[in-house]
Amino acid sequence: MAAIGDEASAMDNIARAPAAQSAALNPASSGGGGSGSGSSSHVEAPEEAAATPPVAPKKPHTNSDGGVETAEEAVEPAEPDINELCTDMFEKMAIFLQGELTATCEDYRLLENMNKLTSLKYMEMKDISINISRNLQDLNNKYASLQPYLDQINQIEEQVSSLEQAAYKLDGYSKKLEARFKKLEKR
Repeated sequence: MAAIGDEASAMDNIARAPAAQSAALNPASSGGGGSGSGSSSHVEAPEEAAATPPVAPKKPHTNSDGGVETAEEAVEPAEPDINELCTDMFEKMAIFLQGELTATCEDYRLLENMNKLTSLKYMEMKDISINISRNLQDLNNKYASLQPYLDQINQIEEQVSSLEQAAYKLDGYSKKLEARFKKLEKR
């Protein structure tokens, strides 16, 4: 029965140790009552906690009861902070990823719109080039239909130039005849 009493006092010391350490570290929050241990209604004042050195947690005993794990009790108060921080981190990461995906989607939308506009411009250019090709073919056909007339104009021009040469020769010959006639008349 003495071992059970030692274990009970060790459990009581372990339960008080984190409360005493937190009271020593944060004296403003220790005035509201003791919520750390349900078996003890005694709460130490900050002066008493500073006067009595905190009891170091004992290592768990290796007996048939399994012992007391003090590491879990020391970690438990930090878990809500870690959970809140993790939740906050995941929310911010979700916002960040959503922003990245939204930006990527907007980039793809912009690229899609640019491709559509480019496609429309190429279709307009294709229509313009088809019209130019059609007009050029029409002009070639009209030129081909006018070619006989152009050939006739060239022949007429050649004939006119030969007639002009003949007219110059005739004019020169008539001037010579006139000069001879005047000589004969003077005699």
